[in-house]
Amino acid sequence: MGKKSQSTTTTYGNTTTKNPYATATTNNSGTTTSFNSGTALDSVYNFVNNNINSLLDEYLNPNLNSTTNQAKLNAYTNTLANETRKNLENNIINPLSNRNMVRSSQATDLYKNLSDSTTDSVSSFVNELLAESQNNTAEMLNNLLYAYMQGYNIISDMQNQSLKTSAGNATTNSSSSGGLSNTTSQFANALGNIAKLFAS
Repeated sequence: MGKKSQSTTTTYGNTTTKNPYATATTNNSGTTTSFNSGTALDSVYNFVNNNINSLLDEYLNPNLNSTTNQAKLNAYTNTLANETRKNLENNIINPLSNRNMVRSSQATDLYKNLSDSTTDSVSSFVNELLAESQNNTAEMLNNLLYAYMQGYNIISDMQNQSLKTSAGNATTNSSSSGGLSNTTSQFANALGNIAKLFAS
């Protein structure tokens, strides 16, 4: 008697799972998951993907060209120049001039010393500003990548949830095929026996 083979086909139920940030759709072809357009995580995902190269370059090569750094540098140099000039004139040059104790050449030397001192101060400030800029960029990258990974976790959870729900709604179909019926099997055995007789 022949053997019959049995196969089972599983068809997953069409499932759509949503939360405020993402949507997952599962059918028999698989699962598709995406962020809901315009949400915070969608914006973070797009921003990081579009800007990660420039952010990494800004971290590795900090410079003074950013709007923030330019504003800080301008504010510092303007304040420094004004304050030091006032201090020099009010506290040194004017009192000495009033007593006829300073010549014009000495005043020129004092202003030159002031200029050199200001240049040194600005150079030190620039170095501090670049280091601070690099730290700020690193902190921003950390925050962005943390939010980015939160989005990844939400997408992953949505996929799992959609797959489980779809598997719960799945249907199975069983079918049998192959093998010989009892009568056909007996006939085949008889033919085999006749063939043996002729061969002997």
